[in-house]
Amino acid sequence: MAKVRQPSPKIIILGLGPGRADLLTRQAWELITHANEIYLRTKQHPIISELPQDVSIHSFDDLYKTGENFEQVYAQIVDKIVNLGKRKQGVIYAVPGSPFVAEATTPVIIERAGREGIAVQVVEGLSFLEPVLSAIGIDPIPQMALIDAFDLSIKHVPSFPPHMPVIIAQIYSQQIASEVKLTLTSVYPDEHPVKLVHAAGNEDEMVETCRLFEIDRSKHIRLLSCLYLPPLDERSSFEAFQEVVAHLRAPDGCPWDKEQTHLSLRPFLLEETYEVLEALDANNSADLCEELGDLLLQIYLHAQIASEEGEFTLADVLRNIHTKIVNRHPHVFGDVKISDAQGVLRHWEKLKAIERTENGKKENGLLSSIAQALPALSQAQEIQRRAARVGFDWKDIDGVWKKLDEELSEVHRANSPDEIAHEIGDLLFTIVNLARWYQVDAESVLRETNARFRQRFAKMETAAKDGKFELAELSIEELDVLWQAAK
Repeated sequence: MAKVRQPSPKIIILGLGPGRADLLTRQAWELITHANEIYLRTKQHPIISELPQDVSIHSFDDLYKTGENFEQVYAQIVDKIVNLGKRKQGVIYAVPGSPFVAEATTPVIIERAGREGIAVQVVEGLSFLEPVLSAIGIDPIPQMALIDAFDLSIKHVPSFPPHMPVIIAQIYSQQIASEVKLTLTSVYPDEHPVKLVHAAGNEDEMVETCRLFEIDRSKHIRLLSCLYLPPLDERSSFEAFQEVVAHLRAPDGCPWDKEQTHLSLRPFLLEETYEVLEALDANNSADLCEELGDLLLQIYLHAQIASEEGEFTLADVLRNIHTKIVNRHPHVFGDVKISDAQGVLRHWEKLKAIERTENGKKENGLLSSIAQALPALSQAQEIQRRAARVGFDWKDIDGVWKKLDEELSEVHRANSPDEIAHEIGDLLFTIVNLARWYQVDAESVLRETNARFRQRFAKMETAAKDGKFELAELSIEELDVLWQAAK
């Protein structure tokens, strides 16, 4: 069988390595020394001064000055290289480091050239990673994240698990260092020890040890700077906790955890939810931190059971809620303009109705999706909130007060037990509406009142015991004295 002759490459993408000429590959150096011209993505690289003098050098540095953003600059470079590749002599395009490590233009050039029938050759180069790893003396195995500083700087939280070590490339200015710092300190403590690595693999290589809050104060930051971020405790990541939960359910795991089902865990989910509410009521941040962890355990257990049963995975849970939240906030993640919170709620209900239709769910009405398991006060308040979103509400709070007077009168006039129960239910519903108008959560304030009553009643019991008598033995007047003292 005759061999198919491969076309000669018209675009050669060449890696210039981390900086010194002696770190170039032999193949790269031979191509450079025999070239008539080379196009550089940037001249801002130490090796440029060591290139042969008889090679015509062009660069795209001017595009960085005129382009609105990196994406626009890279698009212009790709267009230029692809067009140059159509010439008879083709083009040699040289990039810092390796063509496929922290180099956005290479994959796009290859994709475009493939569509246009232009042959491409990639000449490997040593990336910045190898000298950085040598400078800080670490092995990236078993796990390490490589992150672009610009991508990280525009996020609100880090996009990687904090139990992994990370190299953040292209810390090219104090400003980008400051923006990266702000993102990182949403998870990492200010005092977290880090290392700034400057000019790795070059004669002026420097490793600067400092604390996270100090990185934008470094006077050595330049184009060849990057940041090494050591990991936090392994227990700090969602992934590590998922492994713990999966181990509990594994054959060599916990006998009790292995027996649990969605239904058997139901009371624990409810209990942990109420303990979170109790921590909120007490305004105790330490307890809240602990109780949120207990609640998270229940979520992970349900997701693990579902994964084992082939129902869904934790990734499905995250994907679904991520999609839902982004879709329901087009005024944040899209181009919809909404001026106030009430407008957000009205738009929210419209989007939810559309979602139910698209998912093939029967549209049963605005109130149909309110959980029946909610406590009665919370359920009443949610019913009222949803009705108000579509305009079914009093014009002002005076209407609520008048309704409250009306319901009190109807309780007074009620005769039969069934009628009394009905009217008291209406009265409670109206009181919840009053709470909503005052922007008070009825469930929470009643829980607080219950807690205050219990505390005061306990003081009455203590006072009675100190006096060597029982509460049941006291008159209502004597009990009231103890009550007032307890207050």
